[in-house]
Amino acid sequence: MTYSLAIHGGAGTLLKRNMTPEKEAAYHAGLARAVEAGEAVLRDGGSAVDAVVASVCALEDEPLFNAGRGAVYTSEGKQEMDAAVMDGRDRRAGSVAGVFGPKNPIRLAHAVMERTEHVTLIGPNALEIAQQAELPFGDHDYFFTQSRWDALQETLELRARGEVSDDPARRHGTVGAVARDEAGNIAAATSTGGMTAKAPGRMGDTPMIGAGTFADNATCAVSGTGHGEIFIRWNAAGEIAARMRHAGEDLATAANHVVMQDLANHDGSGGVIAVDPAGNIAMPFNSQGMYRGMVRKGLAPETSIY
Repeated sequence: MTYSLAIHGGAGTLLKRNMTPEKEAAYHAGLARAVEAGEAVLRDGGSAVDAVVASVCALEDEPLFNAGRGAVYTSEGKQEMDAAVMDGRDRRAGSVAGVFGPKNPIRLAHAVMERTEHVTLIGPNALEIAQQAELPFGDHDYFFTQSRWDALQETLELRARGEVSDDPARRHGTVGAVARDEAGNIAAATSTGGMTAKAPGRMGDTPMIGAGTFADNATCAVSGTGHGEIFIRWNAAGEIAARMRHAGEDLATAANHVVMQDLANHDGSGGVIAVDPAGNIAMPFNSQGMYRGMVRKGLAPETSIY
């Protein structure tokens, strides 16, 4: 009996030349807290679903990452968050899109899975489920992050001049977790604030099952981070599982093909974290970096950026 857990805090990280020792230490600390939150569940014999939700909550609570408290702003200066969770035992899933208010959108996605017959709810209607589940809410001050606001202003100024930023961090940023519990079940969870200066109402790959989030005990659990539109069009998470199911590929081979070929060849910068029913972990990325961490039963946790 063993368990495995992997997390990510988004791809398209700060360029290495711009990373200060202080920032790097802060990112590693945030990732370590998320790994510990998820492993604590698995260590006590908890389910993979509860573990990935716990890890993602820890990442949503950390303003350094583009989810929950650190969510970026739309072109209208608002925050619209997406999240999803999927259980590999029976492919049950819950997701939300365009929500603002719940401190942990991933808990709302979980509530949609547990409390409704639906997979995805959006906007105000999803918030009714949050209220029924008595989830904690935050106000605009809680979610305000100066660096995110400044990034919006800079992006809008570039647009006004007809220019486009070459900073990949403006185009994508997501958090996620995948886990295999001691019962042999796997699960995935993903949460995001989306793209800086995105159009109001834009939904990315995170809440689309098979694009940015997927789990099936027969193959793998996947959480993606990257250029959401490309992840959607190439069905990134589901394609990894399909290659395992139909082509007989192992997890690493399937994940590497999708990230390094299917996505990379079509402007799909980013990466994924994935785990299979045996507890093997794959974390390929084609961007300059991806905040990530992992742990296996009996081994010390690891966190990485580049």
